[in-house]
Amino acid sequence: MSATIINLIIQLVAGAVGGNAVGAGLKDLNLGPLGNTIAGALGGAGGGQILTALLPMLAGTAGNVDIGAALGQAVGGGVAGAIVTVVVGLIKNMMAGQQAR
Repeated sequence: MSATIINLIIQLVAGAVGGNAVGAGLKDLNLGPLGNTIAGALGGAGGGQILTALLPMLAGTAGNVDIGAALGQAVGGGVAGAIVTVVVGLIKNMMAGQQAR
């Protein structure tokens, strides 16, 4: 597999983990298991791709799996997934507050 596909898989998984960790830690922003996973995975993939564009050393080398690059992808994807889950949770809570009026 190419390095781009491997990086994307790492970002998706790390983002899903980050989203579920935030959902478990911040109960008021919890989107449920499926919501946390989807928001986190999308955030992890998007944020990881942006991070790779900004820091090309995280892309790794073609044909070889670089542990440092994989770790950077995992951390970047996890953090981005957590951030997107928090933002979606805040938006959900604000929309629910407006409907209650």
